[in-house]
Amino acid sequence: MYTGSVYVGGPAHVRELPQLIISKLAVGPLSNNTYLLRCRATGTQVLIDAAHQSDEILTLIGSDSLTLVLTTHSHPDHWQALTEIVSVTGAVTCAPFADVRSIQPPTDRELHHGDAVVFGECALEVITVGGHTEGCSMYLYRDPLGHEHLFSGDALFPGGLGKTNSPEDFTTLLHGVKTYAFDQLSDLTWIYPGHGDDTTLGTERPQLDEWESRGW
Repeated sequence: MYTGSVYVGGPAHVRELPQLIISKLAVGPLSNNTYLLRCRATGTQVLIDAAHQSDEILTLIGSDSLTLVLTTHSHPDHWQALTEIVSVTGAVTCAPFADVRSIQPPTDRELHHGDAVVFGECALEVITVGGHTEGCSMYLYRDPLGHEHLFSGDALFPGGLGKTNSPEDFTTLLHGVKTYAFDQLSDLTWIYPGHGDDTTLGTERPQLDEWESRGW
């Protein structure tokens, strides 16, 4: 049974949806989560955040091709393995346009809020919220046979939002997460964060006022 609880050095946890397989792996000194998404109909694979430990990630990818690597934002702990992953797989790199200058190797496709990233018969919607970094983004999968699945990077975690460096940045991040996640998606929406365990919007919704009042 998928729980979303992983640890560095441990196995990936795999969640099988009707049209998509999600594998979650913890890597690196900051226990980053990396996610491998596989379209069941075509076998097309996409990676979200090539964070660390390229050997572990390449083992997760396996012998099948990797089409795309999506980066959620420009903080280096989320793309330390990107150069090697791309070198081995030839995958196309995708990242939020406001953050691409701080990500290596160069980004092949700049992503904007509302863009669709299609792989096989599946698609992710780009949700840019800012605040944590200028281009900080989340990637949304709308399961046609179930609820939504949101890969939130460092924007949203169990118990709060990602770190910000000023009250203005916090306001930006809170507005983005409230507007594009809590105000539009159901409580069943599953959250896959950039570090740590998973959660749902329904679990986090009662805490919104507390987050706003405390400012972090």
